[in-house]
Amino acid sequence: MGSSAVVVGGGIGGLAAAIGLRRIGWDVTVVERAPVLDDAGAGISLHANGIRALDALGVGAAVRAAARPQYVGGTRTPDGGRLARMDGAALERELGTPIVGIPRAALHRALREALPPEALLIGAEVTSVDRSDPARVRIPLGETRLEADLVVAADGINSRLRSQLFPGHPGPVYSGSTVLRAITEHPVELRTDFELTWGPGAEFGHIAFTDGRAEWHAVLNSPAGVRFSDPLAELRRRFADWHDPIPALLDATRPEAVLHHDINELATTLPTYAVGRIALLGDAAHAMTPNLGQGACQALEDAATLAAVLAAEPRVEAALTRYDAERRPRSQSVARAARQAGRMGQQLTHPLVIALRNTALRLAPSRATVRTALRHADWTPPRLP
Repeated sequence: MGSSAVVVGGGIGGLAAAIGLRRIGWDVTVVERAPVLDDAGAGISLHANGIRALDALGVGAAVRAAARPQYVGGTRTPDGGRLARMDGAALERELGTPIVGIPRAALHRALREALPPEALLIGAEVTSVDRSDPARVRIPLGETRLEADLVVAADGINSRLRSQLFPGHPGPVYSGSTVLRAITEHPVELRTDFELTWGPGAEFGHIAFTDGRAEWHAVLNSPAGVRFSDPLAELRRRFADWHDPIPALLDATRPEAVLHHDINELATTLPTYAVGRIALLGDAAHAMTPNLGQGACQALEDAATLAAVLAAEPRVEAALTRYDAERRPRSQSVARAARQAGRMGQQLTHPLVIALRNTALRLAPSRATVRTALRHADWTPPRLP
């Protein structure tokens, strides 16, 4: 009888974990509470570490086929002035791949299509696990019950399983910023593949896709829970005097396509990502702010590492101890760096501090910008069978 796992959560990290576990010969069931996998969401950038993790899992080629390389872009001021230039070709020379942009729906589909349909259990919610048997984990599921050698808690930033395993942990907290985002309804003429613009307490950015459409996002300093009756009208007002193509991106968007979420994070780190036969993965383990574009990439690293340690070590608890040792220091370090990047980027409001930051960015050599990107993206995945 082979080893079995239940992955709780059918997002990017959960699906990737299931792919990795199946690759090493495990029987895997992914339990997703959503009744329909509608692939909601806007867009995402994947850095080299995320692409390398996907390659290790055997799905890199499928994702690349749906993604657009981001060669040209950078950071600007609201009047269009250049702060820093992104050199995608230099990153490709250093790492073998540039950053790529892909709709979240396309990434979800590529991951889901790498799994057999029977591996996905949709419309079922896992709220707790039974760890009374040290040799097996039991997962109550309505009137039925699953049993497995391993449970992967990939149930997101508001993880129910994390709350059960760490009842004293404060959980996610509000970062101070809220984000509105959407994918344009039709192609937009863009001069750059990727761009960020920083103003006082606000950021506007875009990612271009292969079909000519683009994802845009607007990040605002705001109290938690604030919502707008007409989000597009509010953004047109807020960014009225910001440079092109920001007005064109907003004009190319349907009002009902705009998503609005407060940005929360696990500011209090977890003491471990492994409890017995349960591994925490992705946002359930280390939800971070999006300022470095590393949230999904870190989840993909988790998935590739989890499969590798389980392939090398047949004892689940011992393998998860190694998983924790490899993943927790790195992912928590990246989360801290993302928080700091937000504080020195979009969240700044004092004119003098903004001026000093902008001057430092303009004076920095292009090589320094590349080194900053390499700091987190230059990760070598473990080898999988």
